[in-house]
Amino acid sequence: MPNDGDKRLLIVEDDAAFARTLARSFERRGYAVRQADGLEALQSLLDEFPPTHAVVDLKLAGGDSGLACVKALHAHDPQMRIVVLTGYASIATAVEAIKLGARHYLAKPSNSDDIEEAFKRNEGDAEVGLTERKTSIKTLEWERIHETLAETGFNISETARRLGMHRRTLARKLDKQRIK
Repeated sequence: MPNDGDKRLLIVEDDAAFARTLARSFERRGYAVRQADGLEALQSLLDEFPPTHAVVDLKLAGGDSGLACVKALHAHDPQMRIVVLTGYASIATAVEAIKLGARHYLAKPSNSDDIEEAFKRNEGDAEVGLTERKTSIKTLEWERIHETLAETGFNISETARRLGMHRRTLARKLDKQRIK
């Protein structure tokens, strides 16, 4: 891992306004920052700008999956500190992101303070209290939808087919639950 003076951040985010805001915030914190809006742009940047840190949105425009980006970043440098951001938080995608090499997983909206704290984490916290969680049918449905979305690489049509529902019904459910 390079020293603290050599912090290079790659932001993989398809929301240009959010990416710019995040980039400015991290530049003020001493990071050199580059942005990519998907897997192809990320791969073309890696050789010229090898990042020490990355922030990856889970769901990208054009069907790219943030999980594929996490996998590519981790393969490029297993020591890279990767944080996944998502408006589609689910247990299944959080687990997959961590398995693929992400350091932490944050639900949107998250700010640069949250992200920088997540970069500092080297391991889990065994002191976090265990809570009893009452699971509703809606929560179970939501988690199943997101598990299937992750399995299909965020392909809405294939996810709807696997869940036995109409594609438009699934799209409406996703729009209702979207965290802005």
